[in-house]
Amino acid sequence: MAETKFTFTEKKDTRSGFGDGLLEAGRKNDQIVGLCADLIGSLKMGAFQKEFPERFFQTGIAEANMMGLAAGMTIGGKIPFTGTFANFSTGRVYDQIRQSIAYSEKNVKICASHAGVTLGEDGATHQILEDIGMMRMLPNMTVINPCDYNQTKAATLAIAEHEGPVYLRFGRPKVPIFTSADQKFEIGKAINMIEGSDVTIFATGHLVWEAIEAEAILREKGISVELINIHTIKPIDEEAILKSVAKTGCVVTAEEHQRNGGLGDAVAQVLAQNNPTPQEYVAVNDKFGESGKPDELMKKYGLDAEHIVAAVEKVIKRK
Repeated sequence: MAETKFTFTEKKDTRSGFGDGLLEAGRKNDQIVGLCADLIGSLKMGAFQKEFPERFFQTGIAEANMMGLAAGMTIGGKIPFTGTFANFSTGRVYDQIRQSIAYSEKNVKICASHAGVTLGEDGATHQILEDIGMMRMLPNMTVINPCDYNQTKAATLAIAEHEGPVYLRFGRPKVPIFTSADQKFEIGKAINMIEGSDVTIFATGHLVWEAIEAEAILREKGISVELINIHTIKPIDEEAILKSVAKTGCVVTAEEHQRNGGLGDAVAQVLAQNNPTPQEYVAVNDKFGESGKPDELMKKYGLDAEHIVAAVEKVIKRK
């Protein structure tokens, strides 16, 4: 098999990127406060709590109250970062986010860990796969899904300076670190990882590395892949999407999320309005998750490099 065009020497969980980014952001701006719903260790917020105890609030398992507190704190000029699992950051508190944060454009950063099937053994009740769709439907909400530790840290620093509500999604498993430690994260600006001419893969989150591995397999088969990392799903980078598709003529989207409402639908909307293009989805097909090891679940639910390769081969035939 051909070597990938990206290498890594270390694996680290993206939630640690959030924790380290929050600490650094807190050192830069004393208006930043942290709120957590009894999951300090899981959200990697312990370092921030230790260094800034007067700026950290343990709300307990009362997520709706946490969102209300965060919204209120913005009125006094604070920049609240809320932390809990993605399931509890969205599904459990959708009403509070809609009414108290998105509607009034409160400057709250909703930081959500343990998203998708890579949460693993906790099973379907915790493995939310609808959260990107729920959040991108809300007016005024920015939605970000970074791909590795470095990008998650950079995204955390970037949203601290962004005015307005943000949903930042990250995960539990240790994944390759393959982006630059000193990167500048631009909200709404996609990253062209690999240039190609036969097909475009738009990937987000944990699926970016799977797409990198898929590109190496496809290159060996003589297929030229353009790989674009869509870390910001809303506002989506329409210019990058249309520029790439004008060159390649077909698309695969890859995400650890339901087919409905996520990156695939966001890209499809851009294409339908501007340049209708053959597209295949690599995503969970209208199912709940289940308990299991992350790698095994990724394979079972069709989210690994092998399934990206199959989707590419299928869509190229539709050109």
